[in-house]
Amino acid sequence: MRVEIWSDIACPWCYVGKARFEKALAAFPHRDGVEVVHRSFELDPTRAKGDTGLVLPMLMGKYGMTEEQARDGERRLGENAAAEGLDYRTEGRDHGNTFDMHRLLHFAREQGRQDELIGLLYRANFAEERSVFADDERVVELAVEAGLDESEARAVLADPERYAEDVRADEREAAELGANGVPFFVLDRKYGISGAQPAEVFTQALEQAWGARSPLTTLAQAGEGDACGPDGCAVPQA
Repeated sequence: MRVEIWSDIACPWCYVGKARFEKALAAFPHRDGVEVVHRSFELDPTRAKGDTGLVLPMLMGKYGMTEEQARDGERRLGENAAAEGLDYRTEGRDHGNTFDMHRLLHFAREQGRQDELIGLLYRANFAEERSVFADDERVVELAVEAGLDESEARAVLADPERYAEDVRADEREAAELGANGVPFFVLDRKYGISGAQPAEVFTQALEQAWGARSPLTTLAQAGEGDACGPDGCAVPQA
């Protein structure tokens, strides 16, 4: 079974939602049969690379919040993160363009290190002081920590076209699926879950999706065609 998660590094609920989903997945009896794929979704795709700013003023300007309301919202997000065992800086965080990080995540998927990298990017953005938006050096360091080759990671970041179409394809697919916000979870292309739901909701969804998998339809009975099995391969008969 495949679970696809559309998310953005700049999304605090994606950070929390990932932890809640992983809590449910860790207790799922068929965990080894579940493939998790992270898909790209930019909350602000029009934002220029290098255009960074502090989160609190952004919240005030974008949503018409007072400073007190913005601080209270961040404090409540911090409480939700803490409940999942996550660190969260409620003040001093910045935000910016995430396109290059999404491109790098596609590269990381090819290397089998996607989940490691996205987890480190979340941690760095929401829990650590050093910005992941200010320059590429921090992102390169996280890529290496995730197990990626440094020179290859640098090469991806240096070429704006590498994996760019993969990111855009993910975003087009999100729109086709009706996802206008993240996190957005899709289980076996049959069930969709929007938002950072409680772990119990993910548990129910995993169980339902696993039980609804289509059984294999056998078109020819065993023994009707030559094949290989644990005891060896069929020997052609004259």
